[in-house]
Amino acid sequence: MPATLRLHSWPTPNGHKVHILLEELGLPYEVVPVNIGAGEQFRPEFLAITPNHRIPAIEDPEGPDGQPLALFESAAIMIYLCEKTGSALLPASGAARHICLQWLMFQMGGVGPMFGQYNHFAAYAPEKLPYAITRYSNEVQRLHRVMEKRLGEAEYLGGDAYTIADIATFPWVRNPDRRGIDLAHFPNVKRWHDAIAARPAVQRGVAVLAERQRQGQITDKERENMFGATQFQAR
Repeated sequence: MPATLRLHSWPTPNGHKVHILLEELGLPYEVVPVNIGAGEQFRPEFLAITPNHRIPAIEDPEGPDGQPLALFESAAIMIYLCEKTGSALLPASGAARHICLQWLMFQMGGVGPMFGQYNHFAAYAPEKLPYAITRYSNEVQRLHRVMEKRLGEAEYLGGDAYTIADIATFPWVRNPDRRGIDLAHFPNVKRWHDAIAARPAVQRGVAVLAERQRQGQITDKERENMFGATQFQAR
């Protein structure tokens, strides 16, 4: 029986990526909630794991050479866990590996930041700035068009097989109405989304910490903890 990983996380798209992967891999893990609205990402014990004070992060008591390993950044965690277990969710070699990593980086460099910025300006910012909302809405639409083209060529982002590129991207595509997206206009993305959403491990992954999800409008304190000057103070 593998030693239990400690997963420091919160029910956000970046958290869901690792929740889903752990469920797909069947690895035992303990969830340590990090309530980012309450400022728990600034606790010294969390900063000792990730100086970037962002979720998710893991602590693996049986890392490389049997030594403990703490790791942050969701894509780094996903690559590590697949390599640790030898999972085909990250192809081991050849073109398939590089194509998978290409689409994983597409999520990290494009989908996550652009969708996140749209969410911020449309839902969380105290002032609604039309220029910012329009800019990021256009980027959300553009990135959906990129995915639509790709998923018209292949069943999954990485090719014929489901991989961590899909796992990383899916949580950002969930709940498209929050970004003004109608997936009926992107039938290939909708086909892909629905197939992934039907996977039992995905359903278990998005349920992790779901009961802790913030309800209602963001408060001034939550906005300060997530977006305000607190995060820029030396620690």
